[in-house]
Amino acid sequence: MTAAVKAWLDHEGRLLRLRLARPKANVLDAAMVAGLDEALARHADMPGLLGILVDHEGPNFSFGASVEEHLPAQCAAMLKGFHALILRVAGAPVPVMSAVRGQCLGGGLELALAGSFIFAAPDARLGQPEIVLGVFAPAATALLPPRVGQARAEDLLLSGRTVDAAEAHAIGLVDAVADDPTAAALAWFDRHLVPRSASSLRHAVKAVRGAFASDLAARLAALEALYLNGLMATHDAKEGLEAFLAKRPARWEHR
Repeated sequence: MTAAVKAWLDHEGRLLRLRLARPKANVLDAAMVAGLDEALARHADMPGLLGILVDHEGPNFSFGASVEEHLPAQCAAMLKGFHALILRVAGAPVPVMSAVRGQCLGGGLELALAGSFIFAAPDARLGQPEIVLGVFAPAATALLPPRVGQARAEDLLLSGRTVDAAEAHAIGLVDAVADDPTAAALAWFDRHLVPRSASSLRHAVKAVRGAFASDLAARLAALEALYLNGLMATHDAKEGLEAFLAKRPARWEHR
């Protein structure tokens, strides 16, 4: 298991715990994506499993995906690996919960959105700032509208603004706000999932999320093609990423 992710079984093997373990940014680079994917592949199909909880070390859930890996030489491989992880989370046979403190941005929010439930601390800040860098967020483009509605999804995706936990809760982006979001998620798990039959729960999850996961796969394929063949052929997409890495204002040419 990569050091970027800590994984263990809790609640007598009924809960898979996944912890992003490279604070303070917990950047979802190739190593962290691979660690999450490996842990899910290894444990998600265990017969007695009832849930999965993703949380984090340090003050922030995640600043998002690696900007360096978005550059033209690496972005195809980055998107392929990250979208495979998103689809694995979305298609998990048991509910996936995320517990969020601090910054939850870009790919970090996409990871949380792919699951079923998001518990946030009052200090959480959530958003998809990709447009500020001159790119867009393929997974969030598919995941946000069914969660918060088309108009609110467009607001977040096209403005790049972040929202605090209170606004996120009001618009349905997060399910609950709690001082200790990990404890809140565990309490929800104890109350609502521990008493259930694991086999029945898996059938219920498949019933309620099967079409969602199938539609997401098709949507992500189209969005990935648009990103790689359309967006990344433009001057401004490359300029925005390079400007961010150079810590300078982007010089947009609108082409």
